[in-house]
Amino acid sequence: MNLIGEYLRARRELIRPEDVGLPANGHRRVPGLRRDELAMLAGISTEYYTRLEQGRDRRPSPQVLDALARALGLDEDATAHLHALGSPAEPRRRSPERIRPGVRTMLDAWHTTPAYVQGPFQDVLAANRLAVALSPIFTPGGNILRSVLLDPAVQELLPGWQNRIGSLVAALRAMAGPDADDPRLTDLVGELSVKSDLFRRLWSRHDAKPHPGGGVHRMSHPIVGDLELHYEKFAVTGADGQLLVVYHAEPGSPSADALTLLGSLPEEPAHAADRGSHLPFSKTGHMPRDR
Repeated sequence: MNLIGEYLRARRELIRPEDVGLPANGHRRVPGLRRDELAMLAGISTEYYTRLEQGRDRRPSPQVLDALARALGLDEDATAHLHALGSPAEPRRRSPERIRPGVRTMLDAWHTTPAYVQGPFQDVLAANRLAVALSPIFTPGGNILRSVLLDPAVQELLPGWQNRIGSLVAALRAMAGPDADDPRLTDLVGELSVKSDLFRRLWSRHDAKPHPGGGVHRMSHPIVGDLELHYEKFAVTGADGQLLVVYHAEPGSPSADALTLLGSLPEEPAHAADRGSHLPFSKTGHMPRDR
């Protein structure tokens, strides 16, 4: 798999000549920059750049990678991704996802704070009662990206969900890095590429940006109404790529009152069975209903 070549070509095709001070010269046979134009901007020979893009040279120097990153206008995260592709380590064998018992106990002890743990490819590995009550997207065994893209019930809870997909796809690409042949990733990408034109278009851009450490999510809940929740993400030490995601509302806000109301509602039996399970998820991102 020619990861660095695919990345360079995808980013090259996104740049218009006029954006980098080059004449458009009327009709062009290829989108974006030509190979010789990018090579010139990076200060390397066209022949060498062609070898890189065709996969005949897969270990360029850090200086060449930095020059290409500048020519492509890559930000810090994208530049780091380019370096990872250009200096791949030995392929990692990811072990089956496991949640430490202490982490699961901590989640269940947070009765007023929605929280869940996700794996490197956005699989929900464990969640507390309030997170599952907040949205079916947090049901253990599902995949966040799959749910948002393919599940209409999840989409109804997320106003403007289309605007969030780009960051989820870029985070998936950044997490995968040079491990793009991981079977779990290839299965997910293959499924979403077939079922979603939006995913296929975004994945082809090769955007790579890690999950933000925090932010604000707006949700529309069918029982407690609209919520504006802040979230923080923390790496779970000793676990390969796992993130602990914690939500909270501003004290005294309507969203805080809504969370309190949501936490006081009776727990549905299905949710009690789902929390922290490792059951397989369905193609729609929901847990199977025949449990």
